Amino acid sequence: MKVRLLHPETDIDLTPQLPEGLRDLVNDDLELDKIYDAMAAGDRYLREAGKKVVPLTVSDPDVIIYRQQVLGDCLANRAVVQRIYEMTSEVEGIALRHKVFLGGLRSNDAQLLLRRSVRILELLLKTIRQLRRLANDHADQFRSAGFRQFFAMLTQQLPEDYLAQVDEHLGELQLPRGLLLSVQLGPGNKGENHLLHQPPLRSRGWWAKLAANPKESREFSIDPDDMAGEQALSALGGRAVNDVANTVTQAAEHFQSFFSRLRTELGFYLGCLNLRDELTRRHVPTCFPVPTPADTLRFRCRGLRDVALCLSIGNKVTGNDVDANDKTLVVVTGANEGGKSTFLRSVGAAQLMMQAGMFVAAEAFSANVRGRIFTHFKREEDATLRHGKLEEELARLSQIVDHIDPTSLLLCNESFASTNELEGSQIARGIVRAMVESGVRVFFVTHLYDFAHSLYARDDPADLFLRAERRSDGVRTFRLVPGEPEATSYGQDSFRRIFGIAAHNDPERVSSR
Repeated sequence: MKVRLLHPETDIDLTPQLPEGLRDLVNDDLELDKIYDAMAAGDRYLREAGKKVVPLTVSDPDVIIYRQQVLGDCLANRAVVQRIYEMTSEVEGIALRHKVFLGGLRSNDAQLLLRRSVRILELLLKTIRQLRRLANDHADQFRSAGFRQFFAMLTQQLPEDYLAQVDEHLGELQLPRGLLLSVQLGPGNKGENHLLHQPPLRSRGWWAKLAANPKESREFSIDPDDMAGEQALSALGGRAVNDVANTVTQAAEHFQSFFSRLRTELGFYLGCLNLRDELTRRHVPTCFPVPTPADTLRFRCRGLRDVALCLSIGNKVTGNDVDANDKTLVVVTGANEGGKSTFLRSVGAAQLMMQAGMFVAAEAFSANVRGRIFTHFKREEDATLRHGKLEEELARLSQIVDHIDPTSLLLCNESFASTNELEGSQIARGIVRAMVESGVRVFFVTHLYDFAHSLYARDDPADLFLRAERRSDGVRTFRLVPGEPEATSYGQDSFRRIFGIAAHNDPERVSSR
């Protein structure tokens, strides 16, 4: 039994792709926790499901579209999907209440193990029947290949006659007629090959009791005070029950694992719906992106917004229109506080969300898939004073280099600004050249004019240069436009804004707050 709502052929491995340190960098730089919080909507499990699935970049466009279609079904049939999710949550609750999956299944008492496993299987079968009934009632409402495959699996692999047989076997495994076992004598007259048998049905009619021959009885009783005898008899029965108990336990664990997996995958999709609800409430546009194969080198967006910022201030976030098709390097320069870092986060979040099968915060978005996504953003100085800022930057870059590959996407924000212009530019040029030549796509936000202008001067058709737009009065539009790097970042604009000083050509002074 496989869920296969995240992949058409298998239940994908949810193990993180990157080491914890690099995962934390991407998480912090792109402010993904804000996205996970919105996905949770107060449900801690939904948050964890999103945190598991979102960073696992899918590099097959067909699988991404498969997930988009499943998500579309979840949107169209939210109440049904929510009910299935609640069933999986109830299974988790049952397991906890009966202490079956918190150590109970690992008891040394084989008969206790058998009883508990039988009990949990009975409860799981009850939930499976409810799930099948729900599937029969609503399967026709679903259009995606993922849900159709899921409902077909329930019908084909768990038909009612099979469930009835399981019920019958579970009834026998309650051992209502006691234990019937056979044992062979081995070396030293020790018992071996203990085998559990199904006891014959006993007739309880009065004639059968009268006709019974007492001489055929082979019985003995153990004195209630004979603890050693009771333990020996219990051990004898335990050896016969052991194999059956292990088999039933494995079956119970298999069903429980199925429901746990179903809960995780549905939790991811329900989290996506919660995120969409929150963005819609804030009047933020969303769309299903168009993924293309890795070798197509596509990136085009209209109205692309930073999701994390949208979750903070809503529709006040300005969207960007960028056409970077056939570009391997995108360099962003321009005025301070002009929206450059915001744009970089929007690119990273959109790429992650697209490759998770989600919608993105844009009016339109299309990009080729990348293998992994890395971020190298500026950091505060090491509070322990064990490393200088440049040394710390290079150490993080070394970690990235150890795991990056030609299919990756690298997002750099003010990298190597911790040293002087000349040295920082030299380091940045070397890194960018190595990355681009190996096939890595790079988005680089920088104030290093020497670095940016030297790249612009080479006039490579695979490079795109964007600049944060600034009006003549110093006002930022928070839009990026194609443009040659400038030698100033207009830091005086920020100075005037903060201290309330008007520019020389301003007719009025800027009012201070």
